[in-house]
Amino acid sequence: MTLRPDDVAPDDLDDPFWEACAHRVFMVHRCTICGRAYWPASTCIDHGSASMQWQPASGLGEVFTYTVVHHAYDRSLVDAVPYAACVVKLDEGPFFHTDIVGCPAADVHVGMRVHVTFEVIDDHAVIPHFAPDAES
Repeated sequence: MTLRPDDVAPDDLDDPFWEACAHRVFMVHRCTICGRAYWPASTCIDHGSASMQWQPASGLGEVFTYTVVHHAYDRSLVDAVPYAACVVKLDEGPFFHTDIVGCPAADVHVGMRVHVTFEVIDDHAVIPHFAPDAES
């Protein structure tokens, strides 16, 4: 599936995340004082923004909730339906909105262990997706 909706375009706050994706590295925004991780770029609820830093993450998590989408809201998604739109709870703590690739949408379930994969769209965009772990 080729996906390039406007809502995944990089912005100044999240540029380091998207740059890391181009190098196949998944990042979270982490407080260097307490270690709490956030996504997208944020401010620590206890320590403010001065201590925040983008850091590599495991790219592992589990499906927290999902829905199976049967209608293509954008022409670029016509060939993708049905697909599972998910919220993945990253092992580092934050939630990440994504899709699940590498299995039929009907096989996705809450608690499914997943890992990040990267789709190269073009020279300027690499999009993270999540796929089932082998043990799932």
